[in-house]
Amino acid sequence: MSNLNSPLRGSGGMNIVITGASKGIGRAVAEIFAANGHNLYLCSRNEVALYKTMQELITKYPGIHVKAKARDLSTREGVESFGDWILNNSINIDVLVNNAGLFEPGSVYNEPEGALDRMLAINLYSAYHLTRKLISQMMEQSDFHGSRGHIFNICSIASLNAYDNGGAYSISKYAMHGFSKNLREEMKPYAIKVTAVFPGAVYTDSWSGSDINPKRIMESEDIAKLIYTSAQLSPMACVEDIVIRPQLGDL
Repeated sequence: MSNLNSPLRGSGGMNIVITGASKGIGRAVAEIFAANGHNLYLCSRNEVALYKTMQELITKYPGIHVKAKARDLSTREGVESFGDWILNNSINIDVLVNNAGLFEPGSVYNEPEGALDRMLAINLYSAYHLTRKLISQMMEQSDFHGSRGHIFNICSIASLNAYDNGGAYSISKYAMHGFSKNLREEMKPYAIKVTAVFPGAVYTDSWSGSDINPKRIMESEDIAKLIYTSAQLSPMACVEDIVIRPQLGDL
């Protein structure tokens, strides 16, 4: 018999928490987990786009639970509210995908005042504070195989290499890389996996208005497939880093 005070699994699949879930990589990750029978708990700051995504997934995959909460995770208030909502759902958090992010081009010497603050707020602090909010429960919970969950942090090729016009964005993604590395070491004794994901150019809204040929860069589904596969490994195996670039290399 289940302990009514312990975190529960939804309709039999894993419970997947995804930020930045209404489009791009986050939307693709939600789709692949839903297609394989897993329950979704989604967040995005765009309420209209988020609930449209939720309704589409509910219609397409009626056998799973899909819930969503629109919050701006660049603010502490938004993170706290979303984190409380997840904890109040009384679920095992099997997978947390910290995907919320924003790209603003610019150079350190001439980008607008406040650019670094904005980039850090959404590209680093959202993941840092949300993870801290949820990690205690993940450290206490356990599934039938002894695993306590898997955290995916969406970094960037810009976390590994500086490039022209990267500026504050690249700085924030370098910091996200450092956060992931430290978290990985800290969580080893607690059976929580941590994977840093380093995508190169992916055809999302950031590129849709450009003149770049979509065939020159990757699809969001490419990243989602790697995340899903990494989440299926035995408790004894952890993919620490996923580095994926367009076939012809970085732009």
